[in-house]
Amino acid sequence: MLTSFGSLFRLARAGFVLARAGVFSDVDPAIAPPPARLPLAFAKLLARPAARRGGRSGLNNLPAAITALGPSYVKLGQFLATRPDVVGADVVRSLEALQDRMAPFPRDVAIATIERAFGRPLAETFVFLSEPVAAASIAQVHRGRIKTGDGERDVAVKVLRPGVERRFRRDLGDMYVAARLAERFVPDARRLKPVEVIDTLARSVKMEMDFRLEAAAASEFAENVANDDDFRVPKVDWDLTAKEVLTLEWVDGLPLSDIAALAARGDDLQRLGRIVIQSFLRHAMRDGFFHADMHPGNLFVDSEQRLIAVDFGIMGRLDFKERRFLAEILYGFIERDYRRVAEVHFEAGYVPRTHRVEDFAQAIRAIGEPIHARTADQISMAKLLTLLFEITGLFDMKTRTELVLLQKTMVVVEGVGRTLDPKLNMWATAEPVVRSWIEQNLGPAGKLQDAGRAAQALGKFAAALPATLIRAENILLRLEDAAEEGLAFSDQAIERFGEAAARSARLGHIALWIIAGAALLLLLR
Repeated sequence: MLTSFGSLFRLARAGFVLARAGVFSDVDPAIAPPPARLPLAFAKLLARPAARRGGRSGLNNLPAAITALGPSYVKLGQFLATRPDVVGADVVRSLEALQDRMAPFPRDVAIATIERAFGRPLAETFVFLSEPVAAASIAQVHRGRIKTGDGERDVAVKVLRPGVERRFRRDLGDMYVAARLAERFVPDARRLKPVEVIDTLARSVKMEMDFRLEAAAASEFAENVANDDDFRVPKVDWDLTAKEVLTLEWVDGLPLSDIAALAARGDDLQRLGRIVIQSFLRHAMRDGFFHADMHPGNLFVDSEQRLIAVDFGIMGRLDFKERRFLAEILYGFIERDYRRVAEVHFEAGYVPRTHRVEDFAQAIRAIGEPIHARTADQISMAKLLTLLFEITGLFDMKTRTELVLLQKTMVVVEGVGRTLDPKLNMWATAEPVVRSWIEQNLGPAGKLQDAGRAAQALGKFAAALPATLIRAENILLRLEDAAEEGLAFSDQAIERFGEAAARSARLGHIALWIIAGAALLLLLR
């Protein structure tokens, strides 16, 4: 109970910070659910006059307000930027400006973390450790140097921010409270499944805070791109990697964000733009494992004109069905085969059979034809997928997190490519990669592979059939027993049910008073 009260006070503070920034000023009360209209009107009264100065939208202040709330909310904002289905396109555009940059913590604290992780003094691990060179919400990076058999070698040392696990655990608990209250008191919010959204965020953050998992992702990614001439991944030093510390090969290269330096060095910016796009598509379709945070700060270019990726905390996966879905959709739009694009959605099971393929193909044509009326360098592949997902929403297509993450990453990647080459022809750049994948996987060789996969699946099913039948028989026997004897509850269980229901009702009434009181206290400060 005390934990819930603490969460409510902290949530009230977060709401106050957002309200003062004018974030809620542009929300139309008519589209808000009835329980939210009074708090929304109160939030608009709290907005600072400067928050709307010059006619600017309150959403322009959203990134700064979220940053002020701390690293947990920054991660929540970045995560919600991948979910336009939850927060809407306008909020996503605002959240895309959110930068995961935090003040660094002292080098001495980082040294203490390293020594604790490896159980020995720093001098026995690193010859040299610099001051932090980059700092984010979860960790910061130092340049280090280690001894090797033939001398010394520079490395990048990523160190977990102290106390970050406790802070995230507390803030995620607050977010769960808010999500459960929304599901209980705002019926319209239930279809957005806010608790599931926080579940996904919690899993992502948990993986990001264990650097052994990030090291594994970097290692797998490096194996996938080992034969790529234009893309590489730094090597992991497993001997100097622990839960709180990740050590990688130091990257010598220019950041992709420094276009002036790249141009001054004589790099071919148009070629780099093509490499960014084609590498992403190749990783997504060929490997089914892609870097899902490919902003310019995570990409470097070495002296051999190779793209180097860093920061593997957020990675995306696609199974074969999803890769086929992506390839056939892109190729269908290239060839203007809207019927095939529609059929792919139905074959993948993404659109319910209650709808007609012909109707869906007609809706997709409304997206594709305007595109072909433009020159190739004016066509946005990312915008195409965004419009496609909006259309599919009208046909009851369920949101698939992996596809939304793919679409979001494509938005970023396309933006990077066009920054390097404003006249980048997205379709001509993507076509060789898409065509190659289709020829290898959907041509004659692909048909043989499909047959092999089907035979393998059938064999596994046949081997598991006896055990499946036994389990089914046991379930039927239990159902028959329950039907004959009924379900029995002990007096103690019934008493606990009653107590839980009463406690839940009290908490719901008290919560509203606490939030209002906390907001008033903050206003009077």
